[in-house]
Amino acid sequence: MGIRLPPMQALRAFEAAARMQSLTKAAQSLNVTHGAISHQIKSLEGDLGVRLIERAGRGIRLTDEGERFSRRVRTAFAELTAAVNELAARANPRQLRVSVVPSFAARWLLPRIGRFVASHPDVDLDVRATSANIDFANDDSDMAIRYGFGEWPGLGVEFLLEDRFFPVCSPRIANGRLPQRPADLADYPLLRSGDELWKPWFEAAGLDWPEPERGPMFNDSAHLIQAAAEGQGIALARTTLLGTDERNGVLVRLFDIELPSARKHYLVYPARTASSSTRSCTSTGSAARWASCASPGRWRGRPWASSCAS
Repeated sequence: MGIRLPPMQALRAFEAAARMQSLTKAAQSLNVTHGAISHQIKSLEGDLGVRLIERAGRGIRLTDEGERFSRRVRTAFAELTAAVNELAARANPRQLRVSVVPSFAARWLLPRIGRFVASHPDVDLDVRATSANIDFANDDSDMAIRYGFGEWPGLGVEFLLEDRFFPVCSPRIANGRLPQRPADLADYPLLRSGDELWKPWFEAAGLDWPEPERGPMFNDSAHLIQAAAEGQGIALARTTLLGTDERNGVLVRLFDIELPSARKHYLVYPARTASSSTRSCTSTGSAARWASCASPGRWRGRPWASSCAS
């Protein structure tokens, strides 16, 4: 016969008190009285036969057993919360959760969302902007758009978009005196990013220059492009992140020298989605419909992706 678990109310009271190191704050967070919290914890200690909390001046502190137990209880509550949230999310087959890096979301995806929604009114799109590595085992995202070399073992991976590099700047930089040839870049501030290195472009332009070590550095490509638009320097832009800035005259492209990026954009999804990719467009579940109807082979022709290669 299994061991009887303590009441949930007692576990919640103990977890809150252990996390906040205060019975008063725990009572406030659970909207109960100080006495109720104290009673629940004493009841829990009686059920377990172990002292979990002891007085420390005007506050409390965990015993060694209480410290160990609190970590396990906190983990268990986190797992339970995640399971409930995932179950609730899966109960909505219309929802499609897509994880993208912030710069790609801001510069490429957001301008196209309206067209996607118009073409797929039965899909509730949920865009999650994050630079963290996607972990489908612990994340409820249905799929992700990532920039890399296409190597994500154990996942479904489909090529989506390629990128090309070229210098851009504001037409207002240096009072409108734009560089006329690549060597003129020596007279302008070069904006830097870990994702857009200058040296490969220098080589393509016939310049034997090292990677710049001075100048503003940005870890977000969208910020890099915005800095260039504000006239703060010359940036090495990527096709997918230029948006409408060139068309609207916010940025101008310098020279006719482009360099293909070694990395590309890929649609990445868990194996469970890949196995359903042959379902029809009317199959249940937004993720299956995305993989089937909006996979890159067909998706690149969809309204929201129609300008991605232009």
